[in-house]
Amino acid sequence: MLLIFSVLTAFFIGVIVTPLLIFLIKKGNILDIPGGRKIHKESIPSMGGIGMMVALMGGILLWLNYNQLVEIRFFLLGMGIMFILGLRDDLVELTAYQKLIGQLLAIITVVVLGDIRITSFYGFLGIQELPLWFSYSLTVFAIVGLTNAFNLIDGLDGLAGTLSLISFLFFGSWFIYSGFTTYGFIAFTFVGAILSFMVYNWHPAKIFMGDTGSLTLGFALSVLCILFIKSNGVVPESLFKFEAPLTAGLVLMIVPFYDTLRVFVKRALKGKSPMSADKSHVHHFLLRMGYRHDQVALILGGIKVFFIGLVFVLSPLSDMIMLPVILGLVIVGGFVLDKVTLKKVKNIVKDSPRVLSQKKYHGVKAKINIDEKILEKEKVNLN
Repeated sequence: MLLIFSVLTAFFIGVIVTPLLIFLIKKGNILDIPGGRKIHKESIPSMGGIGMMVALMGGILLWLNYNQLVEIRFFLLGMGIMFILGLRDDLVELTAYQKLIGQLLAIITVVVLGDIRITSFYGFLGIQELPLWFSYSLTVFAIVGLTNAFNLIDGLDGLAGTLSLISFLFFGSWFIYSGFTTYGFIAFTFVGAILSFMVYNWHPAKIFMGDTGSLTLGFALSVLCILFIKSNGVVPESLFKFEAPLTAGLVLMIVPFYDTLRVFVKRALKGKSPMSADKSHVHHFLLRMGYRHDQVALILGGIKVFFIGLVFVLSPLSDMIMLPVILGLVIVGGFVLDKVTLKKVKNIVKDSPRVLSQKKYHGVKAKINIDEKILEKEKVNLN
């Protein structure tokens, strides 16, 4: 019952706080301006992550007892550091080095002090228990990578919210069923907070989550993924026991993981920096195919649900078998998506009118006229 109260509390706090947040951000003129690789056409308030965080903390602090709060203190501390880092980046853009330092501080708090880390490979590649130094290094690297991958997927209305909602629903169910009640409680409270935000972020969005939201959500999801992998090794045999915990954990972040890896490889093959910004993400491809923001969010969310369902079906298999199967499907699916997208975009371009072609308006041919005085007075940039 307390779990339901927490979800409802987070939802209603978020629904009430977010419109006020939109008003204050507009009044302060702290808006996300369109242009460059940004695909929205109007200036939209950002930092919607503030509303989500207020909603989340409201649900947690009101309904968790003291002992539960002590249990998750390092998780909350790390999440707080990541939230402040994202907020600072939204207000005054940080360098990549500054963001990395802040992320490492948050992650080390959880990994070292909270002892949330990958402790074993469960027989994958013949490896069981990991050396302490390797466990720490691998976990920090994984959380940094997954957090930033999720940050990069936040590129259109409702997408990051949809993908995170699916993962938090899974985590909430799995942790509660497996006896890790407090973390299941947090995951479901996140569900209430995210749903309240999506009321205003669904296409057409009235507010974006910004780095304030995407870094915080990405961090929380990544840490829960690591905790899921670690905890899976100690739960008894049941429906929720995965013989391939590494693959199952990866699937819960499959869309941002695949998208980031795909984009980095494509940029590297073109001789560009993997960190350079462009519109080559998978959601950009789907938009070029003519899908709306909400349709893209549902398509990628559906793909994620499919892979989670597949992991359940293949749960008796080990990582040695399941990981190649999942990666093979992802690679083939990505290749097919690229081919289908390219073909559809070519058809759209072919059927579209040429920009410089002559058009008839009411039976009269119209052509472009340029005043010679403009050419004399102004410099024309042909680049």
